[in-house]
Amino acid sequence: MNPLLDFSGLPRFSELKPEHVTPAIDQLLAEGRATIAAVMHAADSWDAFVVPLEDANERIGRAWGQVSHLHAVLDSPPLREAYNANLPKLSQYWTELGQNEVLFEKYKKLRASPEFVRLSAARKKIVENALRDFRLSGAELPADKKKRFAEVQQELSRLGAKFSENLLDATNAFSIVVDEKRIAGIHDDVLAAAREAALKDEKQASKQAESKPKWKFTLQAPSFMPVLQYADDRALRETLYRESTTRASEFGKPEWDNTPLIARIIELRREMAQLLGYASFAEVSLVPKMAESPAQVLAFLEDLARRARPFAEKDALELREFAKNELHIEELQGWDVAYASEKLRAARYSFSDQEVKQYFPEDVVMAGLFRVAETLYGISLSPSQAPMWHEDARFFDVRDSSGALVGQFYVDLYARETKRGGAWMDDAIGRRRKGTRLQTPVAYLTCNFTPPLRSDGNVKPALFTHDEVLTLFHEFGHGLHHLLTRVEDLGVSGLNGVEWDAVELPSQFMENFCWEWDVLRHMTRHVDTGSPIPRTLFERMLAAKNFQSGLAMLRQIEFAVFDMRLHSDFDPAAGRTALELLAEVRERVAVLKPPAYNRFPNNFSHIFAGGYAAGYYSYKWAEVLSADAYSLFEENGVLSPDAGRRFKEEILAVGGSRPAAESFRAFRGREPRVDALLKHNGMISA
Repeated sequence: MNPLLDFSGLPRFSELKPEHVTPAIDQLLAEGRATIAAVMHAADSWDAFVVPLEDANERIGRAWGQVSHLHAVLDSPPLREAYNANLPKLSQYWTELGQNEVLFEKYKKLRASPEFVRLSAARKKIVENALRDFRLSGAELPADKKKRFAEVQQELSRLGAKFSENLLDATNAFSIVVDEKRIAGIHDDVLAAAREAALKDEKQASKQAESKPKWKFTLQAPSFMPVLQYADDRALRETLYRESTTRASEFGKPEWDNTPLIARIIELRREMAQLLGYASFAEVSLVPKMAESPAQVLAFLEDLARRARPFAEKDALELREFAKNELHIEELQGWDVAYASEKLRAARYSFSDQEVKQYFPEDVVMAGLFRVAETLYGISLSPSQAPMWHEDARFFDVRDSSGALVGQFYVDLYARETKRGGAWMDDAIGRRRKGTRLQTPVAYLTCNFTPPLRSDGNVKPALFTHDEVLTLFHEFGHGLHHLLTRVEDLGVSGLNGVEWDAVELPSQFMENFCWEWDVLRHMTRHVDTGSPIPRTLFERMLAAKNFQSGLAMLRQIEFAVFDMRLHSDFDPAAGRTALELLAEVRERVAVLKPPAYNRFPNNFSHIFAGGYAAGYYSYKWAEVLSADAYSLFEENGVLSPDAGRRFKEEILAVGGSRPAAESFRAFRGREPRVDALLKHNGMISA
């Protein structure tokens, strides 16, 4: 049996091959269309047409989700070919479904029927969401415009995939091999990984073992970031900075240049919005979100920028003066910022990221993360078994206090050439009741951390920076949102149906625990001595928590303003480029500006290949919610089971079954306030 057609349990990753993709997708799409044809003549009731549609579409989503996951974490030429061959078919199917006037009418009739009043709140929300989504899919358009809308959707789908593939290929294409004269300042564990990479290349090239030692650095984050942060060789830093910031641009292979893709994506999104009767794509994007208009979002971002700017200007001035006086860097450049910042922090607070990293071996961090979740939410987490796509991936069970299975999740933490960059959570299976059977949710948690060092039969555990610990907690927060839902209707269980600008609330909320002594002391163990992190070092970390927070906040605001303006008031037909718009935004927002060759838009996959188009502001919007939510824990004890139970019941458990604003008010007892965010960033006093 084709493993993609087996929905009886977990995905059969160990058996799944590229040649399974097309037959499975073709069959599932045919079944989906047959279901649509059948329910168009069914009664206008939940059981008669909504449930069969949900069944068919869930099977399509689960199968394609496995293919998409492998495309992201274990890319190969055959898999990429199968993915790209089937992507247009999926896009066409969902567009056809969204434009089906008969189904649209059936949802309208269900909404107006006496049955609607008797539906649960979750099912009412699903019906309301469906009516909204039909309108946003062009169901009300005349035939000629529907056809064009479908063409636009298909092309956008293809361009987004190509954008991501170009970025992965450009990232993997560059490496630099250096000798001992150029590695000063880089720490031993980074050098060990770079030496291992160089040796691997030498063995493949059959070079003589007695050749002088070499070190290989790449643009993958675990290799690239430490060079920028620690390498004394300024030319080496500049080389990697230039190569990273010009990835997938006109400075590389023409076939990997994302510049024309960006222009076309913006053009098509604008056309799609206008087909629907909106002035901009941003207006369309905000329909299902908490924010009401692009103007409201921009006003929110401008207010935050105004508050953060004095702190950012102070940060930049200190950094420039330190670089000049202590590091003899007369003019601070983009490739100097991380290096000078690390030196300044070490001088001011007497610790470095590298020192802290030695206290965060992977096994201890994971145990500490699980302890927080278990304490707050009354659950238990334990290793489990499942078919895997890679030897580094692992699998875990989540059980409630009675021992009943609540959900399961995969963890794939290490960077590799076949995996796209960044960190993310995605769903494999959603929680849903099917008759008497309850389908438990399953999640993917994916990161790009430095793997353990394996040489001569010895294994040194993976060590995480504190920033990587924050990332792990962040993605696990998304995972808990998916896994701890109590909603039993797929359309609004877990993250489904949650407004995009509220979806970061549980993830950013979890990051706060990484700054608590009662949490951190239980999740540290020095890799050599076995001792926990000293309280004095933790206090220095805490003192440095808001080091350059003004610069960090302005950087995120810069990206968010660029994204919102690109999708609201930017007209690609007027002759300007996205890069020119970004330069204009930087003039208004940024205090540290990159070199002219920087091509940040070309690797901004969040908005061109992810789901954050006209939605990047969500990180800051949701951070207001998450900081304010966490303030209740600060008031009641950071590991308070009572506060945890309330957060689980009012935020995590309800999923998208009610508006996020209602969920926040139910949890906090009031409207959100920005004060907690500013306090957490050191911009107002406690």
